[in-house]
Amino acid sequence: MTDIGEQPTQSFWGRRSNPKSDWTRVLSFPVLLISLYRHDWKLLGLTVLFVVVNPVLFPKPDPEEVGDSWMYKGVLGEQFWLVHGDKSGYPDVLNRLNVPIFLYGLYSAYRQNPRRTAICTALSAGLKFWFVSEMVRYYEANQAAEAA
Repeated sequence: MTDIGEQPTQSFWGRRSNPKSDWTRVLSFPVLLISLYRHDWKLLGLTVLFVVVNPVLFPKPDPEEVGDSWMYKGVLGEQFWLVHGDKSGYPDVLNRLNVPIFLYGLYSAYRQNPRRTAICTALSAGLKFWFVSEMVRYYEANQAAEAA
């Protein structure tokens, strides 16, 4: 894949591409909702703090170690797509759809509505994983094109 060049954010993206960073961020979403649902402000604060510092908690992964990791390829694809991709339509529409669903899920958790919270959680996670899947495809297509 074409290098996007040395940028100040390279260190951030390198660390963020660690699959452990990605999967722990995924797991923080239900904890965020649970803390809102229970009105546990300490847990909410710790969860938000974790999400904020998460990208710097994990070292840049060794490509040999992560191998064919789905999340690793998804982050590399997103990084490349943000620089070179068309952000005016699909797959960015998945992110745009996810914002109101995510926010309504937070609101539903705060209002202690378990059904709406669960539905929003499932929809939001589904859209996020769909987006990551598209970023993996983008990464693999660009890798294949570069190899040719």
